[in-house]
Amino acid sequence: MGKQRIKPIRILFLMSIIFLFASGSGCVRSFEEGSYYNIKDMDISADRAGTSFVDLNVTTYVEKYQGDTEKNSSLLLKVYSRESGLLETQERIELGALEKGETKAVSQSLNLPKTGGYNIRSVLFEGDTQKGIGEIDVYNLDFLPADVQDIGLEISEMDFRVRKVEDRKVLIESDIYLTNEGKKTSQDLRMLVKVRELDAGLLADKVWTLTGEIKPETTVIRSVNLTMPDQYNYAVEVLIWNNDTIVRRGEDYIQLNPKVEVKDKTSTETKKIQTSEFENVDDYEMIPEEKYAEEGATPGFSLFLAAVLLCSAAVLRRRFG
Repeated sequence: MGKQRIKPIRILFLMSIIFLFASGSGCVRSFEEGSYYNIKDMDISADRAGTSFVDLNVTTYVEKYQGDTEKNSSLLLKVYSRESGLLETQERIELGALEKGETKAVSQSLNLPKTGGYNIRSVLFEGDTQKGIGEIDVYNLDFLPADVQDIGLEISEMDFRVRKVEDRKVLIESDIYLTNEGKKTSQDLRMLVKVRELDAGLLADKVWTLTGEIKPETTVIRSVNLTMPDQYNYAVEVLIWNNDTIVRRGEDYIQLNPKVEVKDKTSTETKKIQTSEFENVDDYEMIPEEKYAEEGATPGFSLFLAAVLLCSAAVLRRRFG
């Protein structure tokens, strides 16, 4: 008997049965369900408003509504200037793996120049794949009132020098170090310096002065003279005022009659300080910046004068040579 040929229709029928059997047994069906996310909402608030910068808090609500994969996700916060369209800054935060049906609130902080407005975008990634995006706009940040306390100035240190001792009175020069930790030149604010006796709390002297305008990331010294009775201990207080509000305080101590522990550490005794031995009467003063500029012009004038003298000498040599 000859071989029987299988008709094409039967071949297609057999292949269909095999394919359906394989699909039902799980050989072809994918075990992973695709992940789908949604950025449901975004909130934004101003945590702190300075004179030139503002701290914003951006909260993004991320929902995973489908998918059972356990890949890590992350959120990239991007800030664009509304005026120029340029990227101002960006910040990425890792979220880990989200479960199906989970909604997560993600807060991120931004420090931005307090000018104009910004377009803020939250871009969600699962692994390296972008899964969603949300955005929110902010406007007119330059109209936000600055926090009263945010003047950018800090009282970093104080030094004291005895200038004069006479009739049981001490004249002390107090050097106050002011540092501008802000992003722009500070205002010229009023500053009150006062000296108070520690035990009785009596005020010995007080002086008003000005901070002056201080450039960013710069430290300057403001000096005042305070007069007080000798052989007492004092607290020197510095108060910086913005209009009618005290916005910065600093304190240091002058001990002209200090107490020290005796050897057995069960009692104290007063240490005698001869204040006159620390008397410093030199007239040294820091040269203001404008004076440096004036001094810088002197060498130029000297060179010009030297050139004139050389030319005169050459003319005389020709005439009488």
